[in-house]
Amino acid sequence: MTDAHGGIRGWVAGRKGVWSRLRFTSLRLRLVVVFGLVALTAAVSASGIAYWLNREAVLTRTQDAVLRDFQQEMQNRAGALPEHPSQDELQHTAGQMASSSQRFSVLLVAESADGRAVYGTSGALDGFSLREVPRALQKAVNEEQKVDSANKYPYHLYWQRVVDDGTPYLVAGSRVINGGATGYMLKSLEPEAKDLNSLAWSLGIATALALIGSALLAQAAATTVLKPVHRLGVAARRLGEGRLDTRLRVSGTDELADLSRTFNLAAEALEKRVADMAGRDEASRRFVADMSHELRTPLTAITAVTEVLEDELEAESGSVDPMIEPAVRLVVSETRRLNNLVENLMEVTRFDAGTARLVLDDVDVADQITACIDARAWLDAVDLDAERGIHARLDPRRLDVIMANLIGNALKHGGSPVRVSVRMAGERGDQVVIAVRDHGPGIPEDVLPHVFDRFYKASASRPRSDGSGLGLSIATENARIHGGELTAANSPEGGAVFTLRLPRDISELAEEPDAVDGPAGAEGEVR
Repeated sequence: MTDAHGGIRGWVAGRKGVWSRLRFTSLRLRLVVVFGLVALTAAVSASGIAYWLNREAVLTRTQDAVLRDFQQEMQNRAGALPEHPSQDELQHTAGQMASSSQRFSVLLVAESADGRAVYGTSGALDGFSLREVPRALQKAVNEEQKVDSANKYPYHLYWQRVVDDGTPYLVAGSRVINGGATGYMLKSLEPEAKDLNSLAWSLGIATALALIGSALLAQAAATTVLKPVHRLGVAARRLGEGRLDTRLRVSGTDELADLSRTFNLAAEALEKRVADMAGRDEASRRFVADMSHELRTPLTAITAVTEVLEDELEAESGSVDPMIEPAVRLVVSETRRLNNLVENLMEVTRFDAGTARLVLDDVDVADQITACIDARAWLDAVDLDAERGIHARLDPRRLDVIMANLIGNALKHGGSPVRVSVRMAGERGDQVVIAVRDHGPGIPEDVLPHVFDRFYKASASRPRSDGSGLGLSIATENARIHGGELTAANSPEGGAVFTLRLPRDISELAEEPDAVDGPAGAEGEVR
């Protein structure tokens, strides 16, 4: 059954592939259609002209021969009849006229001595009759013309083509000058019509073959032209996917070959540029990591000294000279800030190097956030709206880093009270959404796209602040490594809102728990 389904899917995929190549926006289809229209127009025009020329030639040749023979018979035989012939004479003369080489039917009409109309036909009683002659033709034949220098005869030969029961006929008539019989001729043009129909069929078949040939020619031309273009498109997609070693095979000296060479040169230059940038980026990350590690040793000693100085400042004995007390406090605060900066740089370096790992545990989200707030003495300034019992499998330390940065940032730059809400989301309740909202002025619209950028300062007048500009960047990286996201927006009721979305179970992303060493500092981001 699996093989059957696979075969059906393969057939459907193949049909979709064919249709995608022949979609209406496809250059291949447009090329085939244009070739076909041009060939069809040319073939139809040529066939129409050829049919019209042959039709006129065949009909004119037959018509001229018949009319010439009929006129000759009228002069020789009908002209020899008396002025008032009998029916037998008309019948005999009509038979003689019809026995000519053209084999047409003849009807002779005359007036007897007593004034009656007398008829003679070449066939039987049901043969050619006057009813088959158009009235307009009868009128033209019997109408006497004025004789002058331009017109020597009072009567002329007239003819007309008619169709009876689908069969074409040539009807002609003439009258004997100086009285006598009036003759009519009927000639079937069915053999000529059959010949013309055969010619039309032949021209139609030739047109169809020309259309098919043009379509095949267009397909061959499209394959020749579009195959290199298709290869170029595939190579461009691969290049866009990061496969910078993609190259095109160059053959020929035409424009498409020049395009392939240009693509290869551009890909080679891009690969070199990306390699240079990757090398510089790797060297930069290595420099930051090495610098951070090198700074930790002297910072440990400096931190120990500053802790002693801080204890002296807090002591009641007043052992620190009041003159140098501000400088000592400045050293203590800046040392603490430098220590946080080094820890944050090391954390950022782990994210960039891809060595940051998760240490997952089943935690109660509300309890974890409460512990984060309590550890930093923020209980009086933060309003927590979270039900107990919302469990999630995540890294507690990294959640603590995220919440410390978000809440600390809201307290420092947004304004109290800060409200933290926790709820479940998703169709199956498989997400945890944590929103941190302050009651400050909000984030300027031009700053919103950059709040998660590293070292971004929203105010140029405050280039120096207690934060390093890495807090929100580290928070969003911690959210991303959990498979979640962190967004920032302004609340319609005022203040900024940071929304953290995390999956409730990301155990499939967990790796070894010993990859992260030491805590990452938590700080507020400067807006």
